[in-house]
Amino acid sequence: MLAALLLTACSGIPSSDKMPPASELEADPYEIGVGDTITVHVWRNPELGQAIVVRPDGYISLPLMGDVKAEGKEPEALASEITAGLSEYIRTPEVTVMVTNPVSKEFRNRVRITGQVTSPQSVAFQPGMTVLDLVLMAGGLTDFAADGRATLSRMVNGEYKTWELDLGAMLRDGDMTYNHALQPGDVISVPRKQLFRGEL
Repeated sequence: MLAALLLTACSGIPSSDKMPPASELEADPYEIGVGDTITVHVWRNPELGQAIVVRPDGYISLPLMGDVKAEGKEPEALASEITAGLSEYIRTPEVTVMVTNPVSKEFRNRVRITGQVTSPQSVAFQPGMTVLDLVLMAGGLTDFAADGRATLSRMVNGEYKTWELDLGAMLRDGDMTYNHALQPGDVISVPRKQLFRGEL
């Protein structure tokens, strides 16, 4: 009993935290990333408009302004910055920025499963994906998986939170309590059995 209490206290997993349903999680505003193609349009000044790929250093190059940091900014914020920069050269510029090829989004919007699964995966998120879907895509659990101690980590309000997953109950007993809907960026970790826990 004491050992069980110690294990619970040391796990660091907020078991009292209820996982928010997928419907309650709001999508974050899109931020421009490396590799994205953005189109800059300057009204009545077509020679200043262009389609640009964000460089690996996060910058784009614009006429009159030179290098401008684009990575990590929302399109509206970048448009405002370009507007302010161009106002030194042209009268009342009106700038719009559109992301026409969001390459970086595909990388950010992935879900991952690591540890004791047949084939660890990093796959593109699809609406409706669940924990079970990702476990099956990874080929199921290995014989060494501590299936009762798996975890799901998710970014919530700027910080990672972790929830317990009893994959054994789900796979062997059909208990879908842990078959949570996934969100982009989720990571499922399946640890290895440990002798001192009596798991071998």
